[in-house]
Amino acid sequence: MANEGTGWNALHSRFDVTRVDHGQLYSDCNVAYTNGAEGYFSRLRRAEIGHHHHIAGPYLIRYAQESAWREDRRRVDNGAQTLAIAALAMASPVSMDWCGYWQRQAS
Repeated sequence: MANEGTGWNALHSRFDVTRVDHGQLYSDCNVAYTNGAEGYFSRLRRAEIGHHHHIAGPYLIRYAQESAWREDRRRVDNGAQTLAIAALAMASPVSMDWCGYWQRQAS
């Protein structure tokens, strides 16, 4: 799903894209809507301003994954989220992205 912005045109070569022209209608719930994506990106941008303060390009996918996890569980109580995070952390191997990141040479 995409709006009428020209920045989304490149997606057509790789994905089946449905467009919503907001000049014509807000959304067509039976065909296309962008509200979910717009809400997600709004919260991701707000996270960068609020608690991350900076999102480095090489780690953008990780920040986006965290934001998506938060988005999916935004109506789950904090205790259940904490238990889920602890369970995921204990089951995960050492991260190649985050392990020793402060010791790497800046490029």
